[in-house]
Amino acid sequence: MINWQHILVWGIAFSGFTGSIVFAATPAPSGDASIVSPDSKVEELWVDKGFTEGACVSMDGIIYFSDINFAGGKGKIMAFDPSTEKTTVFSADSGQSNGLMINKKGKLLAACGANNGKQCLAQITKNGKVKPIVETFEGKKFNAPNDLVIHPRGWVYFTDPRYVGTEPLELDHMSVFRYDPKTKTVHRATTDITKPNGVVVSPDGKTLYVAETDNGASGLEKEPPKEPKLRMTLNAFPIKKDGSLGKKRILADFGDKETGIDGMTVDQKGNIYAAFRAESRFGIVVFSPEGKELAYIPTPSLPTNCTFGIGADASTLYITAGSGLYRIPCKIPGFHPALPVDK
Repeated sequence: MINWQHILVWGIAFSGFTGSIVFAATPAPSGDASIVSPDSKVEELWVDKGFTEGACVSMDGIIYFSDINFAGGKGKIMAFDPSTEKTTVFSADSGQSNGLMINKKGKLLAACGANNGKQCLAQITKNGKVKPIVETFEGKKFNAPNDLVIHPRGWVYFTDPRYVGTEPLELDHMSVFRYDPKTKTVHRATTDITKPNGVVVSPDGKTLYVAETDNGASGLEKEPPKEPKLRMTLNAFPIKKDGSLGKKRILADFGDKETGIDGMTVDQKGNIYAAFRAESRFGIVVFSPEGKELAYIPTPSLPTNCTFGIGADASTLYITAGSGLYRIPCKIPGFHPALPVDK
């Protein structure tokens, strides 16, 4: 998610750095030690001048993440290999991809935003090219697809807000959509969220979690609103057998003073790891499926998204924050709804 608030950074920014730095000055994790040890340290793996987002993992353990270009130029998709500690460019022109996820066939799907982006749900081919899957709803261009999650049954839920970009808004709503790859149709999944952001599925496939991150702006303003009406919540929707959603349940309401949640992931016990962007207390906040805060992992800068590794790396949490990629060891393996489960 991109909003009007500036990015805070603790420490030093290294342009184009690839390697590993442990942030000793970052406060220690707190909360349930069975989730993350208070002795665990955040490591910086890569940092540049862009804005990182959308971390996901492939079946071979590669961590893909978006590097968004704020200036309206070409965004990129980067690939970090835990076995070599190297980060390389996978796509030199990502269509301003944001959220990413690998499906069961090994295809990389992306939510491509506005601001000189593709404004679509797309597949990123093996040679890094953007191949749009769906670009419109009822004949109108999407606002700026932001995040996505692939259900075990193949449905793709994706969010469509607008935070930045000068492209005209054709839709009169910012919604969660569901794409069905079998019928190649797209459906508006809910009307109960004013401005959706991060989205993730529970391990049992029965619940869709949606972050409502409404900053009170349309994204077309030249200046941020002086007194925006904010709405920041974490919500749960039951997923019906046909993929449609049931009644919303608000798990957490963060009030109207600061920014709430961006991207999210879950572990195998169903706990929600949320990139929390309140400037007074930012980092990864771990919630129970009922919305109770269980643990807190401070990050060196405002976080945007997170994902777990896979295989021997299944309990490592990878975090996009500010202009970088980070990781921290956790205690519970992550869950990836479109990939095999690590035991």
